[in-house]
Amino acid sequence: MGQENKTVVTEFILLGFSTHSEVQLLLFLIFMVIYIFSLAGNCLIIGLTLSDPQLHTPMYFFLSNLSCLEVFYTSVTVPKMLSSFLSRRPSITVGGCIAQYYFFFSLGATECFLLAAMAYDRYLAICNPLQYSSLMNSRLCLNLPVACWVCGFLSPLLPTVMISKLPFCGPDHIDHFFCDAEPLFRLSCTDTYIQQVAGYTLTSVVILGSFTFTVASYIHIVVALIKMSSDKQWRKPFSTCASHLMVVSIYYGTIIFMYVRPGVNQSFNLGKVVSVFYTVVTPLINPMVYSLRNREMKKALRKAFSQKTLCMNFL
Repeated sequence: MGQENKTVVTEFILLGFSTHSEVQLLLFLIFMVIYIFSLAGNCLIIGLTLSDPQLHTPMYFFLSNLSCLEVFYTSVTVPKMLSSFLSRRPSITVGGCIAQYYFFFSLGATECFLLAAMAYDRYLAICNPLQYSSLMNSRLCLNLPVACWVCGFLSPLLPTVMISKLPFCGPDHIDHFFCDAEPLFRLSCTDTYIQQVAGYTLTSVVILGSFTFTVASYIHIVVALIKMSSDKQWRKPFSTCASHLMVVSIYYGTIIFMYVRPGVNQSFNLGKVVSVFYTVVTPLINPMVYSLRNREMKKALRKAFSQKTLCMNFL
């Protein structure tokens, strides 16, 4: 009888960061600026890579894939978060919540695989420079990103289906700014042990597997650079790899903290702060670290601006 009286939840309320209107307005402005710069930076990299023939290389092909992914990845959560800041009742339907969950984790898994593929590409370029063009041929260069995207979107499919079959009977408040796994598990009115085991096992395999491969590739790169006799030979690649490792450390450090600790009770406030790093901050700094610091990318950017200036003067 008690089961029959339970109300079926059809939508959730996203509590976000704060209930104070002044704080919400400030956060809205901050995250909106970050989101705009993130979209602009990543779209700029995609446009330059497509338009400049000198950037039609495997490295920039991987970087353009990463930038494309970052546009989708940040757009899965940030627009809804921005609208929540301005709404008195920031709601999301159960179906919309599960869809957001699926695309968030699909794109997150794809990013893990892409970072590993990019590390492998740099490993071949630095550790096997004479054989690089034959090893990283056009077929492998195309197949690697395709495999990353396909595997990324297949990875969370089973947990998503399992979560979609969970009954939600109340409460309907999600103490987060997007539909993450842990808040959904807590809102279900049935036992979620099997779903949690499946979800955390899958995310652990994807995150730790790609992280191990990425770190191993960079370790081999650092060892190869140390063995170089000339300072000029290793200084620039070492600086680039150090920047890459910084981004990789931030991204993997935060997602490992959040998703490779099953059964650990953590503060939702802490979880929300940590989530900002891999949902908002990383998509912003990736284009700056991976692409806009590169000499070829700077040259392509100057060329694009000079062509635009000439067109404007002509008009």
